[in-house]
Amino acid sequence: MLPLLLKYFPELSPERQARFERFGEVFAAWNAQVNLVSRKDIEHLAERHVLHALGIAKVIAFKPGTRIVDVGTGGGLPLLPLAILYPECTFHGIDGIGKKVRAVQEMIVELGLENVTAEQVRSEDHRSKYDFVISRAVTRLPEFVRATKHLVKPGGTNDLRNGILYLKGGDLADEVMPLRERVQVYELAAFFEEEFFATKKVVHITW
Repeated sequence: MLPLLLKYFPELSPERQARFERFGEVFAAWNAQVNLVSRKDIEHLAERHVLHALGIAKVIAFKPGTRIVDVGTGGGLPLLPLAILYPECTFHGIDGIGKKVRAVQEMIVELGLENVTAEQVRSEDHRSKYDFVISRAVTRLPEFVRATKHLVKPGGTNDLRNGILYLKGGDLADEVMPLRERVQVYELAAFFEEEFFATKKVVHITW
């Protein structure tokens, strides 16, 4: 886990390094019980899940006090890696699948994270406001925007305007075209040299 993360985030403090190491252990243990990611994919946890989640951090460095919600957090990705990286920000994960939310809640306790919470609720029924909605390819972009736009408060103090930060791969032209919102696509291949990231992107959507 650590060699790959330090390759791209060499400034990680010893405390964050220890938490990422612990995350790998805790996630693998819970994955054996709940199947948060495919059993085959767990071998690539550092690259395909943790580093992928941290791709958002290559696009924006969240300022202290920023509030972020991970919609469809599943097994806590990208929620937990970003919460470890940004301890001065507040994170909340929501998902409709109770067993996954309970696994995330337990991982939060085991990792000793005090800046992150998780809740079983659908985005359409959630009413809190955040600076950013984050997610990892839970549905097509137009549907996701419709289901989550109400969670974003206007304005913002970060280098990017408040909005949605969506991790997705492949050709997004057909999904971006119907959007009336402003869209900026960042290629993760510009930050990470591993082949996995060749088609991976962070999409920033605002209005």
